Amino acid sequence: MHRRNFIRLVGGGTIAAATAGTLAACGAVGSHYPAEAVEAWKGPVGETDARRRAVAYAITAPNPHNLQPWLVDLREEGVITLRTDRERVLPHTDPLGRQILIGHGAFLELLVMALAQQGVASEVVLWPQGELPMALKDWDSRPVARITLQPGGAPDPLFAQVLLRRTPKTDFDTTRPVAPELLAQLLGSAQAGAPLGVGGTVSASQLPALRTLCWESARVELLTPRTMMESIHLTRVGPGEILQHRDGISLNSPFVRAVSALGMFDRSAPPIEGSAAYKSAMGRFEGHSRTAMGFVWITGPNTRSDQVHTGRLYVRQQLQATALGVGMHPMSQAVQEFAEMAPHFERVHQLVLGLPAPRTPQDATVQMFCRIGYPEGEVPATPRRPLARFVRT
Repeated sequence: MHRRNFIRLVGGGTIAAATAGTLAACGAVGSHYPAEAVEAWKGPVGETDARRRAVAYAITAPNPHNLQPWLVDLREEGVITLRTDRERVLPHTDPLGRQILIGHGAFLELLVMALAQQGVASEVVLWPQGELPMALKDWDSRPVARITLQPGGAPDPLFAQVLLRRTPKTDFDTTRPVAPELLAQLLGSAQAGAPLGVGGTVSASQLPALRTLCWESARVELLTPRTMMESIHLTRVGPGEILQHRDGISLNSPFVRAVSALGMFDRSAPPIEGSAAYKSAMGRFEGHSRTAMGFVWITGPNTRSDQVHTGRLYVRQQLQATALGVGMHPMSQAVQEFAEMAPHFERVHQLVLGLPAPRTPQDATVQMFCRIGYPEGEVPATPRRPLARFVRT
């Protein structure tokens, strides 16, 4: 058996030490993180400045691998300038930066909503100095957006869900189907403006192929060493690391802490196909896929502005899902744009849009692809870095 160690725990019993690849891949998370690591979910306690208060809400936005890749410049009075932290990107799983910019769109939407809640309107200008290049390696410090504050913002009903929003990374309850009427509410709550479109299904005839796509594409990410190591490098194990970083993939279950304390938590290499670690990881991927009780997606052109707009629309959908009591979890692997994923990238477009293979540059892109269902237990808030880490003054 590859990289397998047996550990005798206090009180008897033998367990197999899993690699970091196993646990990071399967999305195993603890339900209790150190309070300081999740304090952002209490809102802007003690903040009086309208811009800083808005940013404090915006940093709870969903984002890939919980990188939190946002920088805001407040040095210009009455303006918020949003940039990308170029140290917080995913060159292997997201080589074009599309998912990073979707995360920026989610941040931007929460920022605008939080300003409006304070009676402040926002004039948003995307790419005031031109769009970022299409390859991450060519990115520079030009801003994603310039937001000018104006009087007269109207509160958004979905704002009430901002601090309650969670992303469930566990299996869904297969005894609770998602009703077609609820899906219609979810899709209708944040209707996309042209050229973006929204769609979804809870049809028993469509779910099997989409579920299979999820675990097959996850397998590709798991077995591609550079993409798997990207997740492993962002894995935070136990309270100490979680508090130190407050980002990435946080693992805090008693099992993980015990393995880590004994020095048996291997983060040096991805799991090998056929190993116990690999089987465990794929078991979790398959569980997430198998228990998907429906899927929703966002499609449209693939310009930099469309990617940002996708993020704005996506977070509104997730807020509406929160209001409806249903879980919404991105299954991003099939829409990743690294070479090994290409067959599954084509497949998701066939299943969702009915496009023939191969796609053409004129065809729409599946920007977001998410499973929906009812979580079986409590979904924890994910750690966030302190507000000061995002702000330049």
